[in-house]
Amino acid sequence: MWLAVLLGAAGCYLCKLAGLSLPTRILNDARTQRIAALLPVALLAALATTQTLTTGQQLVIDPRTAAVGVAIVAVVLRAPFLLVVALAATTAALLRALS
Repeated sequence: MWLAVLLGAAGCYLCKLAGLSLPTRILNDARTQRIAALLPVALLAALATTQTLTTGQQLVIDPRTAAVGVAIVAVVLRAPFLLVVALAATTAALLRALS
C-alpha cells in the first residue's frame, strides 16, 4: 500500500512540475485560461454523478438520484445553499424511510 501512496505522490509531483515547466505564452493563452477555469467544475460534476448513480460497479437509481434532482430544481429556483442541502437531505431521508 505504501508503494502505491509513494507512486501516487511522485506522479502528482511530476504533473505539477510539468505544469510549472510550460512556457508563459501557453499559460497566458485565452483558451488555456478558459479550460483551466472550467476543469474543476467538470471534475466535480463527474464525481457527483458517479457517487450518485453508482454503487460498486453497478448503476443504480435510488433516493440519492431523487435528492440530486430536488437539489437541481432548488438551485435553478435560486434557493439559498443551506436550503438546497436541507431539501436534498430531507428528500433522501424520506424516500429511504418509505422504502
